[in-house]
Order: sequence, then C-alpha cells, then structure tokens
Amino acid sequence: MEKGLNLTRKQYIITASLLFGMFFGAGNLIFPIHLGQMAGQNWLPAAIGFLVSAICLPLLSILSISMTESSSMYDLALPAGKIFALVFLILTHSSLGLLIASPRTATVTFSMGIQPFIPKAWTQWSLLIFSFLFFGATLLLAYNQNKLTRNVGKILNPILVLLLAFLFFVAFFLKGGDMRSMSLFPASGQGTGSLINGFLQGYNTMDALAGLGFGVTIVTALKLFGQKDNRQRSKSVAIIGALTMGFEALIYIFLIALGASSLAYTKMSADGGTAFTTIMQHYTGMAGASILAALTLIACLTTSIGLITSLSQDWGRRFPRIGYHRFLIFATIVSFSIANFGLDQIILYSSPILSFLYPLAISLIILGIMRPFIGRRPLIYRSTITLTMIPAILDLIHNLPPVFANQSFIAAINAWATHHIFLYSVGLDFLPFMLVGLIGSWVISKFAKQAIPSSEGSSINNN
Repeated sequence: MEKGLNLTRKQYIITASLLFGMFFGAGNLIFPIHLGQMAGQNWLPAAIGFLVSAICLPLLSILSISMTESSSMYDLALPAGKIFALVFLILTHSSLGLLIASPRTATVTFSMGIQPFIPKAWTQWSLLIFSFLFFGATLLLAYNQNKLTRNVGKILNPILVLLLAFLFFVAFFLKGGDMRSMSLFPASGQGTGSLINGFLQGYNTMDALAGLGFGVTIVTALKLFGQKDNRQRSKSVAIIGALTMGFEALIYIFLIALGASSLAYTKMSADGGTAFTTIMQHYTGMAGASILAALTLIACLTTSIGLITSLSQDWGRRFPRIGYHRFLIFATIVSFSIANFGLDQIILYSSPILSFLYPLAISLIILGIMRPFIGRRPLIYRSTITLTMIPAILDLIHNLPPVFANQSFIAAINAWATHHIFLYSVGLDFLPFMLVGLIGSWVISKFAKQAIPSSEGSSINNN
C-alpha cells in the first residue's frame, strides 16, 4: 500500500466491520422483526420501504460526508450557517449518544437477555446494576480511540455476524417450512400501506442520523491507517459505506421475513423484542435464550461504543478545551442515567424527536449529494432547511406522547395540519416543503448568479 493513498483489502474489510458493528444494534434487531409481524403477507413491500429509510438513507448520509469531503456532520451543515450547524450537531448527537439510541442499547439488552429470568420485583435494581456494568464496559472499550477498530471491527463484530449466520442457517435451511408458506406478493390493497409503514418504521433504527454521526469515527480510523488526503479518504468512506450497508440490507430482509413467517406459529407480539424471543425459542429451543442474550449484548454494546465515541469525537473537536475523554465520561454517565427510566419511556419520547430531526437530516443529505450541482450556496441551503423545518415542527407535535397530545392547543394544531398539509397524515409532509425550498432557491440563485463564498468553502478543506 502506498502510504496515505489506497487501503488494502483487509483494511477495507476491518473498517467496514467497524462501521457495521456501530450501526447494527438494538433497533436493528427488534424493529425489522416487529415490522415483519405487522406486515404479514405484505412483508415484501414493507421490506422495500424499510430498506429505503434504513439502508438507502444511511448510505446516502455516508456518501454525503464523502462527496463533500467533510470530516463530520458539522462540516456538512455549515453552508446553512454556523449556528444551525452547531445546533444540529448538538441535537443529533444528543439524541444518538445521550437521550435515545445509546440508553436504548442497554435497556433492550436487559429486556431481552436479563428481565425474562428474574422476578418482577427485582427489575429496577437489576436494570441499575446491569446498565452500570454495560456502560462501564462501553467506557473502557471506547476510551482509547486507537484501539476502537480492533475492539469492534476485529473482535466483537465478527462474533455478532457468526451468531446471526447461525440463526439464519437454522431458520432458512434446517427448518425452512415456515418460509415456504409465505407469499412474495402483497395481499390486495395492502402493498402501498405496508411500503409507507416500512419507510416510517425505518426511522426508528436512527441509522440516517447515525450515518452522519459515525462519519467522524470512520474518518478518524482512516487517518490512523495513514490516509491524510481528503479526496482519497472520501473515496474510501464511500466504499466502506457501500460494503457495510449492502451487508446490512441482506440481514434486514432475513429479519423481516423471520418476523412475517413467525405468524404461522405465534400471535402478533407487542414489540420486536418479545417476538425475537419467541422466534429463537421456536428454532433453537432452550438454547435460544442464551444465543439471543449473546446476540443482543454484542449488537448493542458495539453500537453503544460507536454512538458515544462519535459524540465525544465530534463535540471534542468543536470544543477542544473539554476534549474527547471528558465528553466520553459525560455521555456515558448521562446514557446510564436515562437508561434507568426504562425502554418503554425511551421509545415513547423518541418518536417526536426523531420526527423533527429526520426531515432536517434528509435535507442535508440531499444537499450534500447534490453538492457537485448546487455548490455551497447559502441561499439554497438556508431556504431548503428553513422550509423543511416547518413540517418537521408539525411532525414533532403530531408524535407527542398522549400527556401532551391531548392538550387542546396541541390537538387543534394537529387537526388543522391533518386537513391542510399534504402527506401530513402519513408522515411524509416534509417532502414537498423540501423540494420547493431546494428547487425554488436553485432557480433563484441561477438568475441572481450568486457567488459561492470562498471563506466557508475553505473551512471544510482545512478540517
């Protein structure tokens, strides 16, 4: 390998393994299973919708980081303004590494691997002890950035892949009768609904947001491999992202099919975790509990490491006086504290936050992908983001927990938006706003012949 240029095949595989390990965690296990059960015979359209939001969007987020030669989501959002870029960076990492995704990794592991085997009266104290050990392990494994690729990419993630491969081999080859009874074609009139539902369910994985956050960790790993050139590094990020998300797409299809076929031997479960437990017991008997516990623990631990590491790296870069290790300890303590509120509360309050952040993230991803055509024109970025923020705020209101949604003022806004905002009822109302902002500002900038600011353009290349 010529130093600083091309990676070897082994380095590509190791780094892709690192990225997959960070991506594939709690939601990536339980939400596809639950979606498969909800869709039933319409599992294929649901899977297509899910892959669009849970695979295509994360891949595009990685490509947007790559194509713009950005070091982090802050650089990607910078043309929309320094204040917006900083606020978006803080809000996104707060949802990933502090308030939702990271605490969820511990609570899902506990609810699937520990809670079924203990008395109900012990639940709160057991969660406290388990989450302390879980985030203690996260802190230890993430403390040395130089060893992150080894800990996740070389050790933990290969074990996770082997466990998944064992489950799929048993379900699809040794005991494939349930799969053969499934249809590839949707029931009459249900395919479109399943497609949209699958797309919206993909939000819950948080991978489009995580893709923006994990960019800084992958860039750091490539620098440790000796890649100093921004352009060559961006090509490596694109290749690694494609390898990772292609492999993850196959796993999602298998998991959704497992969920759909499970209706042949069990009823619809309240959540993906319960359904996964039933599926494991069906295919592997009593050994399934141990396999599921190990699978969940490794998947969630690698993702927890990735989430907290990317937060600490990104915030440490923006606030160097505080630095990586102080942010790492802070994120670990906050995630541990939030986790002890329990999985149900985390999921309840995550929906409105994700409904607000996802439209903004999708807009930034599209703007990044279109950078070769639209440049870094502030008019285009600010117009698109401003218009997208309107439905994002409405979607946040629409998904508020009942304690807030039942308030007369909130209910009135929700009712008005349902009748007057196109696609509001299905959660896709941000699309026309985003397109009007993007296309309209592009046309205006063409006529105005707005120059691309050189001062902002140089800031990304210097990072």
